[in-house]
Amino acid sequence: MLTENKLSGEIPSSIDGCEMLEYLRLKEKQNQKLSYAELYDSTIGFSSENLIGEGKYGSVYKGVLKPDEQMVAVKVLKLHQHGAHKSFLAECAALRNIRHRNLVKIITSCSSLDFKHNDFKALIFEYVPNGSLENWLHPSSAEEEGQSLMKLQLIQRLNIAIDIASALDYLHNHCGTPIIHCDLKPSNILVGDDFHALVSDFGLAKFLSSIEGKSHQHQSSSVAIRGTVGYVAPEYGMGGEVSTQGDVYSYGILLLELFTGKRPTDSMFTEDFSLHSYVKMALPHQVMEIVDPKISMEAESIPGIITKTSKGGSISQEECYLSMFRIGVSCSEEIQRDRMNIKDVLSGLQGIRNEFIQVINESQMR
Repeated sequence: MLTENKLSGEIPSSIDGCEMLEYLRLKEKQNQKLSYAELYDSTIGFSSENLIGEGKYGSVYKGVLKPDEQMVAVKVLKLHQHGAHKSFLAECAALRNIRHRNLVKIITSCSSLDFKHNDFKALIFEYVPNGSLENWLHPSSAEEEGQSLMKLQLIQRLNIAIDIASALDYLHNHCGTPIIHCDLKPSNILVGDDFHALVSDFGLAKFLSSIEGKSHQHQSSSVAIRGTVGYVAPEYGMGGEVSTQGDVYSYGILLLELFTGKRPTDSMFTEDFSLHSYVKMALPHQVMEIVDPKISMEAESIPGIITKTSKGGSISQEECYLSMFRIGVSCSEEIQRDRMNIKDVLSGLQGIRNEFIQVINESQMR
């Protein structure tokens, strides 16, 4: 049985006539634009009860599309906000032809008039039930009560880090034209029902070919404000050109936040003391002192995991953190050429996970 999640730009091979009809029907539905009235009804009038997220250029509502009762997330653009229309076009362009397990799935769009004949633009995405990584790392009291003290296990955080790196590797190295996300941060990472990560919000995305050959002066006026304070690469603030290494910097900061639980904008960090330097100063001997205390230590009950030293390719929990923090520090270096390549980041994190899982399996077999 075919599903919308399996649709791509190519017709699947080896399908019979009935499946072909279903494929074409789903493809037509996927490409169908929804009306303002349909979106209004699906979100109960864009009610505050259905508001699940808000950013500079748009508000996101949970909706249920009829007649199939499909759960969706509706991103309504704030067209009064300067740059919102450009953000809408950028997101449409970036999401039009990309397909990856760790990228949010777009269903369709809406460009119409509302009931008052004002311009209305929206993007409709697959609904992701577990919210954003921001909510999991920094839950409010209400969220903690509603989800039994939201905690992510070490292995879940490592899987999320790998998922995000995999998405970036795809965007940078495996698209027809490399895509720079430009706004990587926890609130733009969604957590799926099986705790896999989905990179979302391509409103600031840039195609690499579109910025090649432009003058440095042009980039100074358009790039300096791109991204979010704390995550934006330092060269962007000095008029530097958009690059894949800018995304790598943001990823490095996100990785450090994922395992320390500290935002880069925390009050403890000043101009001369950052999340990057905080972690770097703790390496290698104080690594466990900077680990997020909210991490659910599922491995603590497994004999030997924390005290085990590295032998024959195995890795202890402390060594696991040390290796991940070193990758995060390397990615978030101030000078671009000192940062890791995202391919090496992905390979390094996968190696850490494989070795850590090996230790867990060996311990459970004793």
